[in-house]
Formats: sequence, structure tokens, C-alpha cells
Amino acid sequence: MKSAILNEIIERIKVLKENIKKVIIGKDEIIDYMIVALISKGNVLLEDVPGVGKTVLAKAFAESIELDFKRIQFTPDTMPSDILGVNVFNPKTLEFEFKPGPIFTNILLADEINRTSPRTQAGLLEAMDEGKVTIDGVLYFLPKPFMVIATQNPREHFGTYPLPESQLDRFFISLSIGYLPLEKEVEMLESQRLYHPLEKIEPVWKKEDLLRAQDIVKEVYIDRDILKYIVNITDATRKDSNFSLGAGPRASIALMRGSQAFALLEGREYVIPEDVIKMAIPVLVHRIVPAEGDNTTRSHREELVKDILKKVKIPKVRIL
Repeated sequence: MKSAILNEIIERIKVLKENIKKVIIGKDEIIDYMIVALISKGNVLLEDVPGVGKTVLAKAFAESIELDFKRIQFTPDTMPSDILGVNVFNPKTLEFEFKPGPIFTNILLADEINRTSPRTQAGLLEAMDEGKVTIDGVLYFLPKPFMVIATQNPREHFGTYPLPESQLDRFFISLSIGYLPLEKEVEMLESQRLYHPLEKIEPVWKKEDLLRAQDIVKEVYIDRDILKYIVNITDATRKDSNFSLGAGPRASIALMRGSQAFALLEGREYVIPEDVIKMAIPVLVHRIVPAEGDNTTRSHREELVKDILKKVKIPKVRIL
């Protein structure tokens, strides 16, 4: 990778992060992970209680990059056609016309995805995985770039349809925003006293900048020993007795790409083991099932991933 191009992308990422921080206060790590997912062409699952800023976070990213943004509030009666679109008969032309659904956007916020039926969930997740939908035998490609930010409340189970492991695996990372520290919450109130910062935010990237960053991240160097380290981590989850289901090959790919993107965020054109460690929890936490079952808390699953990281030997990699 040419250093001039690398430095330009690194500086552009810094500008993007600072712009989003004007809206999202006290959550720098979450912003980092979201940028990683965005430039890795990944989708994000936010597992959190209401009112912690999930919608604002998604809008802040869309506004900062001149991207189209749409939101779907899922309910038990939401149909696949409500998301994907439908063919409507036009009596004037005597022909059917396709009316695109909200999935035809750049950033789609799928709010409370676990409140809709498995059929509707599958329609969305297949589309976001393949980047295209087929309606009445006609293939339609989704816009580029495309990202789904799905949310679910881990504390509510009545009237919900939990995502099966095969569909959870389609999400690049899973995050929990959490509550702000008290001082930061006061700072947030001050920032919104007269107006919401989202009303004043200006785009600092164009679509082309994001597409370029998505291409550049693939060129970040990753040593073969680090690739082995990634596979050893995911393989350890498959063999450890604390898990009834470990992470699959898709998790290994996500951990590799996420580590490359995180290295870029840190201003490097090469991956170090610390990048892998940093990305391990958000990449793996929703892909594993503890031996106790899949109703365990997120914090418990995070601790299990941390235990795996302690057991797997960290490689000594020399970058010339």
C-alpha cells in the first residue's frame, strides 16, 4: 500500500470520528467499532435497552457520510414485502410497477428485529448478506455502500422471536452501547439544551470516500502467524467444554477483516496481535453458545471469550 494513500485514509477516518463525536458523547470505543464495521462492509447488531442512542448513532453515521438512511420499526405483523418492496399494478399503463421497500438505502436501522416473525427476519438477513433481493422472479441489487444496524432489547423476551445462530452469524459484530458515566451524561444534556447536535452535523465524507476506504482496508498487511492466531482462537471455542456451539469460519473471516480495519484506525498498514484481541469480543460474542444455553447474559459470554483469549498463545510477529 502506498504510504500517501494510507495517510490520506487515516486522516479521513480521524475527521469522520471527530464529526460523529459531536453527536455521540462518551462512546469513543463504540464509534471505533462502528467505523470498523462500516469500512469492512459489515452489519452490526446492537443489543441494548431503549434510550441509549442507537437511532442517533445510526443517523450520525449516515449524516456524516452523505448516505441515505431509513428506519424500520419491526412488529409481529411486519411482512417481508414491507421491507423488500412489492409489485403494484398500475391501471394506467396496465403493467406492474416495482415499489422499492426501505431496504433500498445505504444505512438501514432495523429496530427491534427480534419482534418480527422468523420469515420476515430471514427476508432481511438474506438480502443484507447477498446485497440483492429477488421479487417475483426479478433480481434487484441493493445500493452501495449498504449497511444494516439491527437492534434488540436483551431484557425483553415476551412476544419476541430470538434470532437463530445461523442468522446471528451474518452480523459482522455485536455491540452494547450501555449507559453513560454520570459526568458524560451531564455533558450530553448540556449539548442538547438548545438544540440536538444532529441538527447541526455536516457531512465530512462522500460515498466515494467510504467505497475507497472499503477497498483500502483489504490491503492492510496481516502476517500468516496472525492468521493462524485468529484460527486458533475460533477453533478453541469449538473445542472448549464451556461452549455448546463455537464460532465458525465466517467468524474467522470477520476477525481477520476487523483486525485489518482496526489497524487502519490506529494509523498502521499492518495488523498486530493486539488488533485481533481488541476485535475478538464484538466479533465472537454473538456467535457462541455457552454450555449453559443461549439464554445467558452478554457479560457472561464476554467473559467466556476473554477466557479463550487467555488460553490461546499470542504470536510474536516481527514487522519489517
